[in-house]
Amino acid sequence: MMQARSDRMRRQFKTIVFVPTMGFLHEGHLSLVREGKKHGDDLVVSIFVNPAQFAPGEDLESYPRDLDRDLELLREEGVDAVFNPDAKEIYGKEFQTYVELKKLPNHLCGISRPIFFKGVATVVAKLFNIVKPHVTVFGQKDYQQLVIIRQMVRDLGFDIEVVGAPTVREPDGLAMSSRNAYLAPEQRTSALSLYKSLQKAQELLENGIQDATIIIDAATELIQSLPETKIDYIAICDTETLVDIKTIDKPVLMALAVKVGKARLIDNMILNPQLD
Repeated sequence: MMQARSDRMRRQFKTIVFVPTMGFLHEGHLSLVREGKKHGDDLVVSIFVNPAQFAPGEDLESYPRDLDRDLELLREEGVDAVFNPDAKEIYGKEFQTYVELKKLPNHLCGISRPIFFKGVATVVAKLFNIVKPHVTVFGQKDYQQLVIIRQMVRDLGFDIEVVGAPTVREPDGLAMSSRNAYLAPEQRTSALSLYKSLQKAQELLENGIQDATIIIDAATELIQSLPETKIDYIAICDTETLVDIKTIDKPVLMALAVKVGKARLIDNMILNPQLD
């Protein structure tokens, strides 16, 4: 049905814009929807909690869901279509074809979540073939995912423009995420350590510290000084290849993942050195 609808929109020379989500929508998702409206005239949002990107023991079953609220929010935003398939519709019987990148997943979140990006790339490729968009919008908060989707689009020849939209934050600076719902009120201060460590990194860089190890050590100290934090990784890396960088003499990505209580949170920032 969705493919048939997309074919009809294309015959009418509509520009299809696609925003894939896993639902439990927040202002960050809605910012992607609003960005999407700038790039075309038929806006499609998918809601699908993708089982292929969850490893055993991760939060697939407990991942927050509220479809009725999601649909109401999207209705208020004037979305043209919502695609809400189930796992059987996406993967079918005896599914065995996956999309797997060789290099980009071997950094950052891909180290501790080795099947994650294989699942992401596969489901996004499937969704692209079903929705048939001209433009797709992804958030920069999931920076590694964004560069992986761009690489996949280039490698597989998808005729799709990939737009990256800025991270949306809560008033206190916490990056918006569906997993913020896992945070107890008393864990909020600990969760804010991610953003504060990124701000501290930019401050150190502006003060002439270009050694990535020193900046990472400062972030580690800040985060570990707060209760219920467990660092997965803190990295400073190339913005395109995600390869670690030791000396910051160009714009770089600083990215981190930290567990606060049972919530695994990620954040990132492009750090810009003050070059003469």
